Amino acid sequence: MEPVEIIEDGLLLRPWRDTDADAVHRACQDPDIQRWTTVPRPYLPEHAYGFVTELSGRAWAEGTGAPFAVCDPVTGELLGSCGLVSITSAGTGEIGYWTAPWARGRAVTVRAARAVARWSFDTLGLRRLIWQAEVGNHASRLVALRAGFRIDGRLRLADPASGGSADGWVGSLLPGEVPAPGATGPAGPGTLAARRAAAFGRPQPTLFATAGAGELLLRPMEEQDLDAVVETCRDPETIRWTTVPDPYERADAQWYLGFIRDAWARGDAACFVIADPDDRYAGSIDLRLSPADPLLADVGFMAAPAARGRSYMPAALAALSAWGFTTLGLARIEWKAHVGNTASRRVAEKAGFAFEGTARGGLQHRGERVDVWTAAMLAQDLT
Repeated sequence: MEPVEIIEDGLLLRPWRDTDADAVHRACQDPDIQRWTTVPRPYLPEHAYGFVTELSGRAWAEGTGAPFAVCDPVTGELLGSCGLVSITSAGTGEIGYWTAPWARGRAVTVRAARAVARWSFDTLGLRRLIWQAEVGNHASRLVALRAGFRIDGRLRLADPASGGSADGWVGSLLPGEVPAPGATGPAGPGTLAARRAAAFGRPQPTLFATAGAGELLLRPMEEQDLDAVVETCRDPETIRWTTVPDPYERADAQWYLGFIRDAWARGDAACFVIADPDDRYAGSIDLRLSPADPLLADVGFMAAPAARGRSYMPAALAALSAWGFTTLGLARIEWKAHVGNTASRRVAEKAGFAFEGTARGGLQHRGERVDVWTAAMLAQDLT
C-alpha cells in the first residue's frame, strides 16, 4: 500500500519520517501514553527511531496498517499519532492514537481520528473500523465517541498491561457514521459524556463533609480499612438490613475493594469510605449509576457500629449527593431501605431526601422479596 498524506480540519496527517524520532521519544515519556498504550517501558530513543524508520514503513509496505504522524500543517510540529494499527482482508481496520502532551486540549486526536476514518472508508473501501482501549481509559473513549464510534461493550484483553485492567472497551464505526469536520456531536464539550469522562478519567477524589464540630473525609477505600469493613459487616444490624455475605470474611472485603476500584474505572459507581476526623473508618457509602437512565443513580450506605448516632452518615450522604449532581450531572438520586429500617430512613431524610412511599416486594433480600421504603433527592433540591 502506497503511503499518502491527508489534510483535513486544520491538520496534516503524513507518513512518519526519520526526523520525527526525537519528538516521538519526547512525547512517549508522558505517563499517560505509557500507562494506556502498548509502547515499550521505559521508552528509549532507539524505540522511537525504530518506529519511525522501520515499523511504520513496514506496515504501509505490507498493507497491514496505516500509521500517520499528526502535524500542524503550517509549522510542521508533531501533535500526535493516529492511524490504522491493523487492516484485515475482510475489510475491517482498527484505529489507534495518542496525543503529544503539548498538544492536548485542542481536539487534535478527535479531528485526526475522523480524518483517518473518512479516508479508510472513502479511499481504502473498508467496511468497518473498530476501536479498543483498556477499561478506565476515559480520554480515549471520549475521543472515540466524538469520532462517531459506538461503544459496543467490553471484552477480555488478550495482552493486558501490567497493573492494568484485564478488560477492554470495544467500539465500532461504519461508513456514513463519521461526523463532518467541525461537527460537535453528542459527546462534545459540556455534554454528559464529557463530564463523566472528566470525572472518572481522573483518580477518585476526596470529598469533605461537616458533622458537628468535626470534618469528615469521603475518600477511596484502602487496604488499611479492610479490618474495619469486616467488623462492620459482621455486625448484626448490618447483616439484618443489607445484603453483605453472611458469614463475612476478609476475602469478601478484599473482593469488594477490587470491585469498587473496577466500578470507578468503568464509570459505573463511586464508592467511598467515610473517615472520621482522625481518619478512622466510620462507614461506607456508594453512589451507583443506573445502566438504563444516565441521569439516575441510587445510594447505599452502612455505618461502623462505633460511629452510629454521631450524625456522620447524613452529612456524608448530603456531600456525596451534591457531588453527584454538580460533577456527574445527575438529575435524581434514589434511596431505598427495608420497611422498618428507621435508622436508614432518618439518615436519608436528614440529608434532604423526600420520602415517596413504599414499594411492595421492591427488593430481593436473602432469598425473599421484601417491602421497601423509597425516597429521592432531585438536582433542583440543592438550590
